[in-house]
Amino acid sequence: MSTVRIGVIGAGNMGADHVRNLHRHVSGAVVTMVADIDADRAAAVAGEVPGARATSDPYAVIDDPEVDAVVVASHDSTHADLCVAAIRADKPVLCEKPLAPTLGECVRVAQEELRAGRQLISLGFMRRFDPAYLELKETLSAGLHGAPLLLHCVSRGVSSAPGATDESSVTGSAVHEFDTVAWLLNSPITEVGWHAPRATRAVTGLRDPQLMLLRTADGALTTVEVFLNAGYGYDIRCEVACEHGTLALANPARLVTDSARARFVGYPADWRPRFADAYRLELQAWTDAVAAASPSPLATAHQGLIASAVADAVITSMRSGGRTVAVQVPEV
Repeated sequence: MSTVRIGVIGAGNMGADHVRNLHRHVSGAVVTMVADIDADRAAAVAGEVPGARATSDPYAVIDDPEVDAVVVASHDSTHADLCVAAIRADKPVLCEKPLAPTLGECVRVAQEELRAGRQLISLGFMRRFDPAYLELKETLSAGLHGAPLLLHCVSRGVSSAPGATDESSVTGSAVHEFDTVAWLLNSPITEVGWHAPRATRAVTGLRDPQLMLLRTADGALTTVEVFLNAGYGYDIRCEVACEHGTLALANPARLVTDSARARFVGYPADWRPRFADAYRLELQAWTDAVAAASPSPLATAHQGLIASAVADAVITSMRSGGRTVAVQVPEV
């Protein structure tokens, strides 16, 4: 297998983790360049990989002749412009979700890729590579428990990021569920509704938690809870009620502690430990596809556009009193 020289844009938590995974765990990959708006942070992360260079200019990574493919892990607001630039440079991209914060920007990326005439964008919906979600999907597909009727999806975190808004809770967190539900059921989301209870006192100016109701074309209903400031830890749950039984993700904790007449398990502080295997598997699958010049097995730009269309409908419901809103996917 030929070596794929990879440039990583963004050296925050996610970008730094991608650099480390590519360097330590992904065969056939070598990180040659790291970019971040903070030059010192870029240099620190690049310094973990012998020979990797650092820059504060993300476009320098895309244009560099020693970069074959690009990982975009910078702020959501930069995704569309960087993906378009990479497409024009004819370089494959693994873009962290969302493809872009707005539906219009997603359309622009998808149109640019269409003009390029080949798939260059892969989207980081890593749950498609998580062993637990894969087993859940395989079991549903086997049909032994009958048709799925209800899904209950829960996404909780310790605290929201600085500047979090009602809308970014949807486009930055719930968007994972929008892709996951359609992927699990192999059925598109057709209509949505948004609701919120009394907000937590942990933050002001943010309606948190939020509850969304999704209907897919197969007639199943899904509840999605997003609670960014749950406080106790990072917690992901998914249960599917079928005609002849239920299926649910198990708690992935590896350690149980008995102490002071109590038994407990720990929760991670963020999403990275929970999905560590998924990220490594995703990066390996993407690198292998780039090396072989074959279609990527990751989510596509069009699937990212569909997830964004669902998010757009949810935000419309949010702004109109929680009414049911049909999902409309723009033509590209």
